[in-house]
Amino acid sequence: MAVSNARVFILSFLAGLVFHRSLANVAVEGSNPEEPPHRRFEYKYSFKGPHLSQSDGGIPFWIHSGNAIPSADQVRITPSLKSQRGSVWTKNKVNFENWEAEVTFRVSGRGRMGADGLAVWFTSEQGLDGPVYGAADTWNGIGVFFDSFDNDGKKNNPAILVVGNNGNLVYDHQNDGTTQALGTCLRDFRNKPYPIRAKITYYRKTLTVLINNGFTPDKEDYEFCTKVENMIIPTEGFFGISAATGGLADDHDVLSFLLFRLTEPGQQPPSVDSEIPKEEKDKYQEEFQNFQQELDKKKEEFQKDHPNVQGEPIDDLYESVNDREIRQVFEGQNRIHLEIKQINRQLAMILDEQRRYVSVITDEISKKGTSAGSGQLDSASQQLSSVIATQQELLRNLNELRSSFYESLKQIGSVQHQGNAGGAGTYETIQHFNDIKENLHTVKRDVEHLVQRNVQNPGDKVVKCPELPPMPSCLSIVHFAIFVVIQTVLFFCYIMYKSQQEAAAKKFF
Repeated sequence: MAVSNARVFILSFLAGLVFHRSLANVAVEGSNPEEPPHRRFEYKYSFKGPHLSQSDGGIPFWIHSGNAIPSADQVRITPSLKSQRGSVWTKNKVNFENWEAEVTFRVSGRGRMGADGLAVWFTSEQGLDGPVYGAADTWNGIGVFFDSFDNDGKKNNPAILVVGNNGNLVYDHQNDGTTQALGTCLRDFRNKPYPIRAKITYYRKTLTVLINNGFTPDKEDYEFCTKVENMIIPTEGFFGISAATGGLADDHDVLSFLLFRLTEPGQQPPSVDSEIPKEEKDKYQEEFQNFQQELDKKKEEFQKDHPNVQGEPIDDLYESVNDREIRQVFEGQNRIHLEIKQINRQLAMILDEQRRYVSVITDEISKKGTSAGSGQLDSASQQLSSVIATQQELLRNLNELRSSFYESLKQIGSVQHQGNAGGAGTYETIQHFNDIKENLHTVKRDVEHLVQRNVQNPGDKVVKCPELPPMPSCLSIVHFAIFVVIQTVLFFCYIMYKSQQEAAAKKFF
């Protein structure tokens, strides 16, 4: 009995020891994070600005087809025109087992909806042209689609889809590829303030898509989109980017495509020298030396022809796009500042004049107050209030007249700077000036005639106006000034009306 108990005790002890050892191993394995793969940039399968295209319009190590337009900073796969197709593809095949691609692009359009979309490809053959976002159908490989148009009417676009094909599958356009998608996510990538960034990683037979939505300038602000495991793709293939438009159109611009080779931890990454044959390497080295010699000769010739710019960097002689935008912003702010300063000076002048009037009136009241009684003070205060009210009304009228006068001057200046179309308006303006001058001369002549009659016949009976209603006996200076102001206001109103009519008539030509 004692021997059996001892055996049971030994067995339970050994089982507990093995269990604790296994728990310790699991804890050690869980505490060690997975080591990231080694990344190496592959320039022969990449492109980016600012010197993206060559002088002949091509992209180094890439070919473009259809309506694609390479430029110095980006590749416009399709312009915002109807029924356009374009694509760019690598010239050489890629034979990486694991890779990571970073694509930076913009999709922009005027409408609330766009079409059709953009696609990133890894296929065994180049699909230069076709119905699937500007590339060939029945491809052999993988396609990551950025679909912006809702074909099935389910309101599930814009969307990002991962669709695989073995060369026999025909893409389902009517359902936006949702019946064939291996992974998908809903993301709005149109008309964003910053470029959209997509990171597509194929590592250990797992495809992962991360998206930067373009709301922040942070290049590493990625969000998870989708993940496809146990995915088999061709061992060799071409990378490509394509886009297409339909009845609706967007600008599909690719700013950069960067490809990285991934090597698992513990494996030695292949050296660069081993991938390039010795003959090709010597050829490239010889071409580089010849190019360097020609560049040095051109530099010496330029310095001899332009001794004033020696030592100055050539890039500083030209204004970049960012510098031009900043300069325009500063110039606009400077103009606004000058206008504000001018308005401030005018307001200061008006306030000074107002203070001067108030001080003069106050002095007059104080002088009259010392010599007059309380009844006279009341009448003086009433006169003061009437004078102030009249002054305020006069200032308001003058300000309105000044604003209308300035605007009329602007209208007159714009009419004068117009071409032959503005000739008739200028002639009519001169005619109206002449009419007003004639009216003023007529009034002045009548006034002088009345004055001469009064001087020649002082004993004659003075003509008086009727007492009811009380009216002035003759034309006074105030009436004459009011008449001139009214005529001037009507004249400027007529000029503004004619200029508006002429501007409206020009819209139809």
